[in-house]
Amino acid sequence: MDGVSPKFVLPETFDGVRMEMTGQLGMIWELVKAPVIVPLLQLAVYICLIMSVMLLCERVYMGIVIVLVKLFWKKPDKRYKFEPIHDDEELGSSNFPVVLVQIPMFNEREVYKLSIGAACGLSWPSDRLVIQVLDDSTDPTVKQMVEMECQRWASKGINIRYQIRENRVGYKAGALKEGLKRSYVKHCEYVVIFDADFQPEPDFLRRSIPFLIHNSNIALVQARWRFVNSNECLLTRMQEMSLDYHFTVEQEVGSSTHAFFGFNGTAGIWRIAAINEAGGWKDRTTVEDMDLAVRASLRGWKFLYLGDLQVKSELPSTFRAFRFQQHRWSCGPANLFRKMVMEIIRNKKVRFWKKVYVIYSFFFVRKIIAHWVTFCFYCVVLPLTILVPEVKVPIWGSVYIPSIITILNSVGTPRSIHLLFYWILFENVMSLHRTKATLIGLFEAGRANEWVVTAKLGSGQSAKGNTKGLKKFPRIFKLPDRLNTLELGFAAFLFVCGCYDFVHGKNNYFIYLFLQTMSFFISGLGWIGTYV
Repeated sequence: MDGVSPKFVLPETFDGVRMEMTGQLGMIWELVKAPVIVPLLQLAVYICLIMSVMLLCERVYMGIVIVLVKLFWKKPDKRYKFEPIHDDEELGSSNFPVVLVQIPMFNEREVYKLSIGAACGLSWPSDRLVIQVLDDSTDPTVKQMVEMECQRWASKGINIRYQIRENRVGYKAGALKEGLKRSYVKHCEYVVIFDADFQPEPDFLRRSIPFLIHNSNIALVQARWRFVNSNECLLTRMQEMSLDYHFTVEQEVGSSTHAFFGFNGTAGIWRIAAINEAGGWKDRTTVEDMDLAVRASLRGWKFLYLGDLQVKSELPSTFRAFRFQQHRWSCGPANLFRKMVMEIIRNKKVRFWKKVYVIYSFFFVRKIIAHWVTFCFYCVVLPLTILVPEVKVPIWGSVYIPSIITILNSVGTPRSIHLLFYWILFENVMSLHRTKATLIGLFEAGRANEWVVTAKLGSGQSAKGNTKGLKKFPRIFKLPDRLNTLELGFAAFLFVCGCYDFVHGKNNYFIYLFLQTMSFFISGLGWIGTYV
């Protein structure tokens, strides 16, 4: 007996129990699937198809309008009165209005010199220009550096003021509001806002201010952003494609049809009287710029977008920074929609069709539906229909509509047409965060007012931001600072669906699912934007 080694013997009934449990689970699935799962999933398909058609109609409408604008609409200087301001030896600088330049900052170690230097280089009489650096930095070293830079320009005769606050109440909106309260800006008629990484050309004011001077009903002139680091990595190229469509189509269409669009928060000139009439800056959402624009528009003010007036800026080049930015840009509009929809409906000063445009087109379709349908349909519902083959998705909904929408979205950046397929996969990944953010904004959940300043690396300070091609060597073996578990979870879900479709499916969706799995997996590891 001592020589016999002990053995662990599984009960003979173990395999039978396991098979019985599997059979019971399968039976429960079959019992639930027909009366519950199939109808619910079919309803989800119908809802997603309706949202897809809504988004398609919106894209087609804007596509038609932008073609008409480019072919037949008059240029801004023909639609509105525009007379250049000339230097006059007799009048001196008195024919130039006094302009305030506000530069809000927060720990901008890498870029503070860019915006301050560009603002101080504006071609405008020095006695008619006030530059205000609003520094909310918490890093004492950075605060000292910014203050010394302001003193350096002040010693050259530039009217530049360095302002700090004891706290960051209201974040950017609070800083801008506080800046307008200073006694030395009371005589200013217009205010131009530049974020810390924005670098206007010297003639920026001379090309924009005349529209405000000669058209008393215009409250805002918005310039276009030009990205100095768009070629830095694949992440920045994807952002360029999305933002170029926004500026080339969305802003242009809004300006041309209803004289309304969302203020981009920077590279824009406001009439200070319009800001005051609209109620000033408010910090109730993370999109104080859009909030002010909507309130000013409801009071009858008009906006003008100048697509040929461009200001250099920087795109986030890390996935972490980009995620935080997209959360703010998606959560804020949804939260603002929740707070202002009834105010828009009850307003008596704007036309009915403008209300429809603002509520349906500007807010509901672009800021909510566009995110929901991208994520819910292509990342959740469509994969689930593979596991439930009783639910069918028509090919026009799964292939034709998204193909047309994608082609229409590509008009903003023709040079990146070859990256269109990667852009689709990337946008599907980001739709996860945008959908989550819109829900947080609509229901005003915990992170509704979260404000994380987008980190800037100062790519515009050298020629690196203007390289002609993507840098080709990703640091794919660099360990991520943290795993993005949400993306990795969806990567696993889509991989399972892809494998099931490969074995049992008939629609060949597995090709898309495996590619989308890779996109979620790469994003989950934080490898997007890690090019060197």
